[in-house]
Amino acid sequence: MLYHFYIQSKKLSSVLRSVKTLAKPAGARGYSSESVPDRKVAVLGAAGGIGQPLALLMKLNPLVSRLALYDIANTPGVAADVGHINTRSEVAGYMGNDQLGQALEDSDVVIIPAGVPRKPGMTRDDLFNINAGIVKDLCSAIAKYCPNAIVNMISNPVNSTVPIAAEVFKKAGTYNEKKLFGVTTLDVVRAKTFYAGKANVNVPVVGGHAGITILPLFSQATPKANLADEDIKALTKRTQDGGTEVVEAKAGKGSATLSMAYAGAIFADACLKGLNGVPDVVECSFVQSTSTVTELPFFASKVRLGKNGVEEVLEGLEKLKPELKASIEKGVKFANA
Repeated sequence: MLYHFYIQSKKLSSVLRSVKTLAKPAGARGYSSESVPDRKVAVLGAAGGIGQPLALLMKLNPLVSRLALYDIANTPGVAADVGHINTRSEVAGYMGNDQLGQALEDSDVVIIPAGVPRKPGMTRDDLFNINAGIVKDLCSAIAKYCPNAIVNMISNPVNSTVPIAAEVFKKAGTYNEKKLFGVTTLDVVRAKTFYAGKANVNVPVVGGHAGITILPLFSQATPKANLADEDIKALTKRTQDGGTEVVEAKAGKGSATLSMAYAGAIFADACLKGLNGVPDVVECSFVQSTSTVTELPFFASKVRLGKNGVEEVLEGLEKLKPELKASIEKGVKFANA
């Protein structure tokens, strides 16, 4: 267990160190914050269970020069606490609807963990009915105050909240399919952990971000292990049920907050690297699909990130369609009601 913790800790440290290395111009021998573009990141829902550790992790990221923390309450305290950490970024806290615009202005990346967590016995429909309205309002503000920002959607159910965001942006005339991402990185993190318990493995996860729509591609894992079919089936099931496993383990007192914050920070770091021109940044994400991937409007695929957000959607699968299609349509219907 201690070894596993050591390996995972090295993973985060490696990510933060690699930012410095990969951000250097070709042939550069040194690194300084002056060589990295100024980037503002806004976290909406920063006082919540995911938002607070996510704010901490983004404060540690040397690619962030300004960190805006927003929530409906308690944000000044979170901002003051995180702001005492001696890293590059300046931190500001914003609270309430009247300060949302200030939090969003000039943002390069907006991360949305806002909403209520899932509790034991709560269906995804229950979660949708609460979080859909929150996401709709926040995205309306994004369209107004930072329409060119990359948006990382964490609020669940992602299969529906991403389509809601897309419809809001379409109505506002600001929709850019290359800059809207559903963060499914936690599925990848879980698949890696359950597969090998190590940081130096890669397991693509495609489809969606709920139940059977989550499909870890253990057959494409690197390094490859010769697993029996029943082992792959068990690993797939555990990855799909990872959120429920945490909810039940916390006995009604929370959901996957720390691991989600870690996953959100990993994906936001990838987006920042892409914006800064770091080559070959590839992550899995729930994004607008293309006819070459699937006829579904959104699908979690391997995506190459760049200065414009999505540079290339790399692959998809002809599975999981009925449930994923229903979730997407639910989000579109809500946004257009």
